[in-house]
Amino acid sequence: MTKKQRAGMIVNRLEQMYDGEKCYLDHNDAWQLMVAVRLSAQCTDARVNIVTEELFSIYPTIESLAGASPDEIENIVRPCGLGKTKARDIHLAMNALLENHNGRVPDTMEELLNIPGVGRKSANLILGDVFGKPAIVTDTHCIRLCKRFGITDSDNPAVVEKQLRSIIQPEKGNAFCHRLVRHGREVCTARSPKCKDCTLNDICEYSALRAEQEPSL
Repeated sequence: MTKKQRAGMIVNRLEQMYDGEKCYLDHNDAWQLMVAVRLSAQCTDARVNIVTEELFSIYPTIESLAGASPDEIENIVRPCGLGKTKARDIHLAMNALLENHNGRVPDTMEELLNIPGVGRKSANLILGDVFGKPAIVTDTHCIRLCKRFGITDSDNPAVVEKQLRSIIQPEKGNAFCHRLVRHGREVCTARSPKCKDCTLNDICEYSALRAEQEPSL
């Protein structure tokens, strides 16, 4: 079985398991998603959603958030960790949207990557969720699961993204990555994957390896 064939089977089975998966970061606008995904670095989505609820209630527009000082932003986002760095990036990003993009979030990878604090993960999430463009979001769940499945062989997000783009239908990539988040939290967890209960265990290289290593009864 080729990696592309295995990937296709995995995509189809996850579609059957998890219907209509979306981003777990609460947002109403593209700029709010940009802020939320920056805060999500080394922080749980649940914590980010609590913090952004307060942040967006105080600063409900790009203009108001751009007008806040980094210190004012940091006072709110500190619970997400790395408060000073994240607050600085959010402040710079909102001002960049106003100065360079007429207060709108751009819809190309090149433009998004020129905004402070926006990396390929953030850009892909925005392109896929907001603009409906082909996207591969290589977060920790995506990297861990795809390597276990045997369809990627790297821990480098950029490499994993490139490998997945070559074997997954473009229109399915974004939803696939969202389903990986749920599967990674509920079944294929980092420390105790539930291989025997997993619908992918017959096509997953990691599951097959674990089965071989288990002592026979």
